[in-house]
Amino acid sequence: MMRFVRLWLPLAIIAAGLIVIVATGGSETGVEGGAAIIGAGASVWLLNVIFRVGVQGERERDAEDEARDFYGKHGYWPDETPPPGSAAGAADDAPPESSDPHHQSPHPHRSSPGSGGAARRPPRRP
Repeated sequence: MMRFVRLWLPLAIIAAGLIVIVATGGSETGVEGGAAIIGAGASVWLLNVIFRVGVQGERERDAEDEARDFYGKHGYWPDETPPPGSAAGAADDAPPESSDPHHQSPHPHRSSPGSGGAARRPPRRP
């Protein structure tokens, strides 16, 4: 169904605009009407593109949030190898102590994972 809305519906609208132009014999009114219909088809296609770009940005943000939560819990990023001396794959309940002066504490207004607080964003639509 989504393939129809994303691809075939805009193409059908554009084809209808071309049919209007041809059916009116290329008259001025027919060309203007056909161009308006073609513009509507292009708008439907562009709205689909913009929506997909927005959804992709949400996915990237969710992946970044998950990576930050992993870092906060384990002390290293998910794509890095665990530091020597740490149990690989073992989950620590407390984040590791950091001597880094640039280390920031968690945001005071955000709930920590597993605290039972409200979700930061509503779930993605299928």
